[in-house]
Amino acid sequence: IVTVNCARLLKADHHATNGVVHVIDKVIATTTNSIQHIIETEESLETLRAAVAASDLNSLLESEGQYTLLAPTNEAFEKIPRETLNRILGDPEALRDLLNHHILKSAMCAEAIIAGLTMETLEGTTLDVGCSGEELTLNGKPIIANKDVLATNGVVHFVNELLIPDSAKTLFELAQESEVSKSTDLFRQAGLSSHLT
Repeated sequence: IVTVNCARLLKADHHATNGVVHVIDKVIATTTNSIQHIIETEESLETLRAAVAASDLNSLLESEGQYTLLAPTNEAFEKIPRETLNRILGDPEALRDLLNHHILKSAMCAEAIIAGLTMETLEGTTLDVGCSGEELTLNGKPIIANKDVLATNGVVHFVNELLIPDSAKTLFELAQESEVSKSTDLFRQAGLSSHLT
């Protein structure tokens, strides 16, 4: 699937005497803002703005290149426990891993994302894309709230859930989500859960 500034190419290569015409499905608007500028001006990305500033990713997101930012909204940050959020925000390494897990190495418009695709993030991890009815899903969840916000250096999709990579989780959080959750309970009962957090 070919896109031009996120407009889908419907018919290609109509040859004329003075050139070639390609038919697309929408009018292409002028794009003047970088991904960083979109973060700075969008009210629903206030928490993300603070996180990006704290992790020194500003320069990357305003530099030349072609990235896809899966931008967690304020609502996405509010869904995770306050204690977990504060821990990640206070740990520069975990915060950078978290944010890099939301950035893809290439610009991917929603039209061009095919279900069943595995996409690589800047962190080196992967995200699985699928579909649920009309909606795209990431790792099995239909969490893309607003798609195809174009920037001079890529595209932004707003997501309403945080995608937390394993590298930004404590041992306790990882264990709770896995098949060793009963062992975690035993650690807690023995008063040893602090070692896992």
